[in-house]
Amino acid sequence: MAESESHKFGLGNRETWWADPPRGRDGGGPDKLRWPLFSLVFSLPYLLPVTRSLLAAERVTPGLVALWVLAYGYAAAYAAFPLVFDRRRPFRFAYGVGMLVLGLTLVAAANANPFVLLYGTAAMVFLVPPAWVVMLDGAALVLAAGIMLLAGRFADNYGDLITVASVTLAMFFMSSLIRAVRGLELANKEIATLAVANERERLARDLHDLLGHSLTTITVKAGLARRVLESAGDIPRAVEEIREVESLTRSALSDVRATVSANREVSLSAELVGARAALRAAEIDADLPHAVDNVRPEFQPTFGYVLRETVTNVLRHSGAKRVRVRLGGNWLEIEDDGVATEVVAGNGLRGLSERLAAVGGALRTSARPGGGLTVRAEIPLPEPSPAVPAVRAEPAGGLA
Repeated sequence: MAESESHKFGLGNRETWWADPPRGRDGGGPDKLRWPLFSLVFSLPYLLPVTRSLLAAERVTPGLVALWVLAYGYAAAYAAFPLVFDRRRPFRFAYGVGMLVLGLTLVAAANANPFVLLYGTAAMVFLVPPAWVVMLDGAALVLAAGIMLLAGRFADNYGDLITVASVTLAMFFMSSLIRAVRGLELANKEIATLAVANERERLARDLHDLLGHSLTTITVKAGLARRVLESAGDIPRAVEEIREVESLTRSALSDVRATVSANREVSLSAELVGARAALRAAEIDADLPHAVDNVRPEFQPTFGYVLRETVTNVLRHSGAKRVRVRLGGNWLEIEDDGVATEVVAGNGLRGLSERLAAVGGALRTSARPGGGLTVRAEIPLPEPSPAVPAVRAEPAGGLA
């Protein structure tokens, strides 16, 4: 049987069967304190007739004692059902098979009503996967019918056997419904966990992209203001740089608030302006486009993130003297002449790759001959919609 088919029918592979976690450790299953009392009430329909027939015996024999032990042992095993429900599947499987064997033994040795088998078939329904329930409970019912035929009791008790089969079938569907509901509950919990994890990843990625660029630019501009004051004493220029630092900090604070509330929108044109200012402050020659009109509007926010993170990496790590940015309808390419000779994938590049993958795009980073990196982000264009043939309108008119 193929693996997919075995899972579909509930058999599972060897690892799933023997290592599946118990189902009752999360609070499921019958109540361990109330169940023994309920099981005693449920067992009375078979315990009373069996007890009456045993008490009516003329003398006590070893066989009679064995039947007493068998009957009350069967009831005690049924009362212990909650203790088995939390155990691993092999133990539950052995318990269910044992209950069926005890029930069949009572039907055969004590001439008990086949209704007694219901306790074993019902226990099996809730302990093992559905495919095993069908096979084992079905086999037990067939064996019970065979025992009754051999004993000549089938004509008198076949109605009870049909009742046992019907009740077992109803409980089988009930247990399947319970499994389905439990599966949906677990799936909903997993979805909620994944949603929280995805939101945390989004927030971490946005804050990394946002604060990394803003703090790097602030550091560069503050350093430039210090150098101006130390070397030339050009106070007006230093004051202008400090004003830009103040503006950047206010903008970064606003962006952080918007990012936390998931309301921040990135503008490619604004990122170009910011990149130009940051590169100029770092004394890096910037060859940047002056407009973004040739970029498709739906791609501009994603390319804005790419430009921001790439320029931040250039300012931090590259040691470049020149940066060149080119834009297309569905692509963005950034080159620098820094000292890097190989691509080192950090958190920033991984975050950009995730952003592009979310919109079906891809990020390619390669080392340039002589040093520096080329970063290219590209998003496939959407498939053109099929042209709808034009319908020519005919002038209304009647018969000539």
